[in-house]
Amino acid sequence: MLKLYGYKKCGTCRKAEKFFQQVDVDYTFIDITENPPTPEELADIAKLANLPLKKLFNTSGLQYRELNIKAQLPAISDLEILALLASNGRLIKRPLVTDKKRATVGFKEASFVDVWG
Repeated sequence: MLKLYGYKKCGTCRKAEKFFQQVDVDYTFIDITENPPTPEELADIAKLANLPLKKLFNTSGLQYRELNIKAQLPAISDLEILALLASNGRLIKRPLVTDKKRATVGFKEASFVDVWG
């Protein structure tokens, strides 16, 4: 089953949901702010999406800026990045979508068509 980690007030998450509804793909919506993925799930998603862990951060988010994550990134390990992301869903770029075989981070319609379409 496809999991969509998102936030109902997020415009890109709504676009992702609309995409899945239009192509008639079933998914489970998980509120990323209430139930963020575990460090293991985040590591799997990054690997499946072929992204470095730092690309999982929501760099335009308020909490990213407030916590000055950009300055911390060069000095923290992958395990620390995963723990930080898993502890605060608002730090994670959304939507995260995975079926445990494939994954996408963020919403770009062209990549959604390629991966999920």
